[in-house]
Amino acid sequence: MKILVYVLVIIHLVSCNKDSFTEELLLKPLYANKLYSHFQFTTKWDVDATSDSMFHTNLFPRAISEIVVRHNIQELHISLTAGLWRYETWGYPVVDAAPGAEVWAWFNPDTENVDKNWKELANSLSGLLCASLNFIDSTNSINPEISLRNSGVVQGQVNNTFLRYSSLPREIVCTENLTPWKKLLPCSSKAGIASLLNAGYIHNTQYHSVGIMFRPICADKACTRKAVELQQTVSLVYDYKMLGNRQWTLRRLFGQGIMNACPLAKESSIYVDLSNDDKFDLEPYPHEYITAYRGGYETTYAKYDIKRIKPMSIAASYEGKEIINVNIPPPLYASQYKTGFGQQNGGIITKLYNNHWADLNVVVLQNFPWYVPIYLHTMKIESNGNILQPTVLKYKPGKLREKAHYLEIGLRLPPKSTISISIDFDYVFLKWQEYPPDANHGFYIGSAIISAMLPLAKNYTGIPQDGSTIADSFNASRSGYLVQIRTETMIITLPTPDFSMPYNVICLACTVVALAFGPLHNITTKRLILKVTTKKKLSEKLKSFFKK
Repeated sequence: MKILVYVLVIIHLVSCNKDSFTEELLLKPLYANKLYSHFQFTTKWDVDATSDSMFHTNLFPRAISEIVVRHNIQELHISLTAGLWRYETWGYPVVDAAPGAEVWAWFNPDTENVDKNWKELANSLSGLLCASLNFIDSTNSINPEISLRNSGVVQGQVNNTFLRYSSLPREIVCTENLTPWKKLLPCSSKAGIASLLNAGYIHNTQYHSVGIMFRPICADKACTRKAVELQQTVSLVYDYKMLGNRQWTLRRLFGQGIMNACPLAKESSIYVDLSNDDKFDLEPYPHEYITAYRGGYETTYAKYDIKRIKPMSIAASYEGKEIINVNIPPPLYASQYKTGFGQQNGGIITKLYNNHWADLNVVVLQNFPWYVPIYLHTMKIESNGNILQPTVLKYKPGKLREKAHYLEIGLRLPPKSTISISIDFDYVFLKWQEYPPDANHGFYIGSAIISAMLPLAKNYTGIPQDGSTIADSFNASRSGYLVQIRTETMIITLPTPDFSMPYNVICLACTVVALAFGPLHNITTKRLILKVTTKKKLSEKLKSFFKK
């Protein structure tokens, strides 16, 4: 027994020397008087995700490692988002997320029952993050074939049957989700950049998103050994109108400054994007300036090392500066809306905008609920009055109350064009137990996902996830960059009965019964007794009156 304990202690000590933690914050001014802040916390662990060493954690959160091993997960992506990212004016975020909750996972090829593991994984994540992810099941899940690919290391051929994707567009993000998320960090929110995550200031922003990504990576350059990586991200968009003016500080944004760095962090850095046309002065003076080159464009960042200055706060001043605000739309963005009237049939139109000077190859993924039956023969793809044919078409019809409709379209977008994809659907009559408590609010349809490889990456593309940290992504020499954008969610109103009618009937019946019960009870329970009364003389009445 003692030998076993010694072996476990040795394994724990060896594993403790193979993990590292990095915390980073990116601040970037956006068009339309907005400020974008992106938190990224990266934990690396030199251990194989399939080994028993995953249970002997140090910096890596034990809750995540148990979920990964228990459900045989290869790669996991989770996002909880409130608000809509405006691509046409804000550009691209560092990490894209759809409104509401979004979960997709790759399971290991030796998984016997993927659907069972997927359902159990949703229940585990629901308890971990205090979210309604337990509503994820086979009725709202799909397995895309093209759009969602592995971002980690993959050995052998990719099999999409081990992939599951689902979204809950109606999920609301609140403090109950942020608190358990912060407990996964090595220093929690007690020290370091995570101490800026004040719930009172975060949930007052125009857009906020919380994300978790787990994936396998290479432990060395030759990729002879595997390691695991966990990225925890928070994206916020502040409105200068809510701040009062364009002068911002860490204290005004988050309610406090940074008292000290996380002692367990290998690196604690803050980056301020200076590529915008809005020129401002920073206080204190940055420790260094970093110039990033990607896609033929140059971007300058001011870097602050938190471990050098304790406590620390950053202030940006525009006093005496000429404010130049120029909107540069990104090469690709999209929107989605509903058409039709009445409650018999309708349609969905997805519009793609290509502002690039050359053709762009994109893949559109749409996940329709089972209560929105679509008709593939009504699909029409138009570009400036011309009919386009898809290069790839993947379609799996759904089943009523069993599985969702899956549609994936590959397109080649002409340069400087607007493409619309329209498809018709019918409204379905639901059973009375299938309606939510607020049925008149409507039913949600999730966002469409548009994936494309952009041949260029200017400052409006943010910082793609080329590396494990923000600093690793500055200078990335590639021929193209993968960009995924999400459209708006939609609300449809299905034929809904008048649920107030039973309430009115119950109230009326109870009122009638209450009014009838009183007289009937008195008649049936009280005795009728004849009372003999004698008439008094006038003198006696006067005497009794004066006595009173």
